[in-house]
Amino acid sequence: MLNILVTGCRGRMGQAVSTAASEDSETRVSAGIDLGDSLEEALAKSDLVIDFTLPSFTNELIEGAVEAGKAIVMGTTGHDDSQLALIAEASKTIPIVHAPNYSVGVNTLFWLTRKATEVLGKDFDLEVVEMHHRHKKDSPSGTARRLAEILADVRGLSYDDDCRHGRFGDVGARTTDEIGVHALRGGDVVGDHTVVYAGDGERVELTHKASSRLTFAIGAVRAAKWVASEKLRSGLYDMQDVLGLK
Repeated sequence: MLNILVTGCRGRMGQAVSTAASEDSETRVSAGIDLGDSLEEALAKSDLVIDFTLPSFTNELIEGAVEAGKAIVMGTTGHDDSQLALIAEASKTIPIVHAPNYSVGVNTLFWLTRKATEVLGKDFDLEVVEMHHRHKKDSPSGTARRLAEILADVRGLSYDDDCRHGRFGDVGARTTDEIGVHALRGGDVVGDHTVVYAGDGERVELTHKASSRLTFAIGAVRAAKWVASEKLRSGLYDMQDVLGLK
């Protein structure tokens, strides 16, 4: 039985992860923490951590997990460059699965996006559109960023230099080397993502829509089981590794 610590256990994703872990015959929730709870005590009771919280908690979590020698499955998004560097450095000591999205369907979308971009070539304009619930704080979503990064990688572009996050005013005609990224917020939308390939006379769209947070939670539990089954001692992985899509 794999003992899982769920951080942010009173949040929407924390509750979904707790449900998924409790319903899986190979895992159980050994501890759950939220604001004000002891991370050290919870780590002592657990084999690894599933974390869907906020970047403001990441440094504390990394420090505690490294000290305790416990793996992390991290779904938190919105990290800055220094935190991403901290995660990468910690992965030299403990296993970390860090993915913007743990849905099997979305990770299939990542794979399809790479293939479609390779096949369609440079004659199609690239746009990414995402929509989430009104409470989401970071923008664009981690999933939308990963999609744009895949597009940039295949085209030989730069995410930082070539992405256009929304458009306002007289921005001029669209260039062939820009990737549009657009974030919509409203209602209780769990997560919609579309990659648009717009060419002359035709358009291709790849879309994934999530209707339940349990989808992501089940994927995170699957990632936790993968870490345990592979008996990993260290390394930085993502859901593509877990699903064998690399």
